[in-house]
Amino acid sequence: MALDTRHVSLTFPDGNARDYKAGVTPAQVAADISTSLAKKAISATVNGRHWDLQWPIEEDAQIAIHTMKDAEQANELIRHDLAHIMARAVQEIWPDTRVTIGPVIENGWYYDFDRDEPFTPEDLGAIEKKMKEIINKRDPVTTEVWDRDRAIAHYQANDEPYKVELIEAIPGDEPLRMYWHGDWQDLCRGPHLQHTGQVPGDAFKLMSIAGAYWRGDSSRAMLQRIYGVAFQNKEQLKAHLHMLEEAAKRDHRKLGREMDLFHMQEEAPGQVFWHPNGWTVYTQLQDYMRRKQRAGGYQEINTPQVVDRKLWEKSGHWDKYQHHMFLVEVDESRDGETDDASAKNRAETRINALKPMNCPCHVQVFNQGLKSYRDLPLRLAEFGSCARFEPSGALHGIMRVRGFTQDDAHIFCTEEQIQEECARFIDFLADVYRELGFPEFEIKFATRPEKRVGSDESWDYVENALEKAIKAVGRDYTLEPGDGAFYGPKLDFYLTDAIGRVWQCGTFQVDPNLPERLGATYIAADGDKHRPYMLHRACLGSFERFIGILIENWEGKLPFWLAPRQVVVASITSEADDYVREVVADLTAAGVRAEADIRNEKINYKVREHSVGKVPVILAVGHREVEERTVSIRRLGEKQTSVASLEDAIKELSTAATPPDQL
Repeated sequence: MALDTRHVSLTFPDGNARDYKAGVTPAQVAADISTSLAKKAISATVNGRHWDLQWPIEEDAQIAIHTMKDAEQANELIRHDLAHIMARAVQEIWPDTRVTIGPVIENGWYYDFDRDEPFTPEDLGAIEKKMKEIINKRDPVTTEVWDRDRAIAHYQANDEPYKVELIEAIPGDEPLRMYWHGDWQDLCRGPHLQHTGQVPGDAFKLMSIAGAYWRGDSSRAMLQRIYGVAFQNKEQLKAHLHMLEEAAKRDHRKLGREMDLFHMQEEAPGQVFWHPNGWTVYTQLQDYMRRKQRAGGYQEINTPQVVDRKLWEKSGHWDKYQHHMFLVEVDESRDGETDDASAKNRAETRINALKPMNCPCHVQVFNQGLKSYRDLPLRLAEFGSCARFEPSGALHGIMRVRGFTQDDAHIFCTEEQIQEECARFIDFLADVYRELGFPEFEIKFATRPEKRVGSDESWDYVENALEKAIKAVGRDYTLEPGDGAFYGPKLDFYLTDAIGRVWQCGTFQVDPNLPERLGATYIAADGDKHRPYMLHRACLGSFERFIGILIENWEGKLPFWLAPRQVVVASITSEADDYVREVVADLTAAGVRAEADIRNEKINYKVREHSVGKVPVILAVGHREVEERTVSIRRLGEKQTSVASLEDAIKELSTAATPPDQL
């Protein structure tokens, strides 16, 4: 039998290359480089793929060896190993439990189990204890590739039907990799760490238990899912748990109830019932954006919510976006006299869709009448009401909904105007974010994808224009190569809230494609028709989501001008009721949202109640205040009170109630 004398050339990040025998493992490569690296190595990247130290390399490759200093790879391995360690712990405590899958997710992992008895919160403590015992054993992690028949026989013998089903669903040409953590075994693509002791035993926590259907199918078995989080050290874990505590306190759904802002119900999934307080916030924010856009040279329009499928076919959305659309069928032949909604003349039935976005309709407005180059740039803005089908499991309060309104605008311009319009928008967005309490934001610049329309020369010009615009306004950016839309590059804007969470809200996208599909033209200086560029832009994104972000960022304590209930004037004694009404009337006349509380309740009770409702200012009024024509001022979150004359209080509160763009 001939010996395998094949060699592979491995190129390292510094550009140096070394030859090895085919089948060399990253562990052997690390040992060849240095003893120190061999001890610290946890995995490798081979030709862009995360690679287990035990896997052989059979072809020439780019290679990088990873240690615990490489956070991305380290966290992936730690969380993946903990999923296996948790499953092992569960089966050691409850041997009759069947295992299924346990993927890595953001900040942690989950694993689904089939067990007759439900897990309890107390069980999580027992599982954590057993996991730490397994980690302390420092059991080796080993791997082998098995053929399908052997793997299926193994799992059938061990009464693991879910693993058998997983194997049967794996394509026949894909290798079946088996992993052992000590004596416990699982089917897994890998990679993994080299022994259980490499997992930090003090940097993970089991968080919750939930139900989950096998393979996401409601007709299949209901499993029990355990979630966990993990990091590289206990400090990172502590910071994450603190952030979760803060997030729970700031949850917009909880605060929405306490502040009586909105509610949602199953008869209208993913849609918001705005209460008077919440609608006040909504309209204040909308009025603010309307003024900002008007000052920024935008013309406001309004377009239909229900649009014939023909337009969506022309725009290209019907083929690529139909699964997100709500469709409406209308029998145009009906005379309106029949009550039988099912009696449809199919030949006369027209299929419409609730608009999931506004851009095709904006092109229709642009197309009305002849446009000249002198009309450009033309900035059309709409508070466009849209509807998109989101899976029920993805819905989340007002942050992820099916019905929403965008602060949408489209700028029709020439190629030469793109840079100036981009710079103008970045300054516009920065001003809006600053006035709404987010002075810092990040720009991510997504460039041409592999599959795209348009010439390389056009892409070069447009990408260069966006880059120059960012630099012209003195901003930094992060480049995201290949993440642009197929029709053009884009900028996405990310803001950071009070507890460090990052939200993508604003966007600026260059689009020559839609104007071409929908026949938009203008008469250029040469007298010929030319296609305009269409710049899609939004600052807030959707009002619903942005209001949710505002609520959580401010923990319900919204800026005074935006607070739905700005001032409550509360009587300490019934003899002050008339003065309370007078103060409310004067504040209202000065532009302050004020209300009276003259209930026969103790002042401390009133203060507590309105504080829970996040009322920024409570003016307490008793005998002395009536006689001296003053008010006692209690501000939300402050223990100390102050006394001011009614005239001074009205002047101060009126100024505070003025939106920032009107100061």
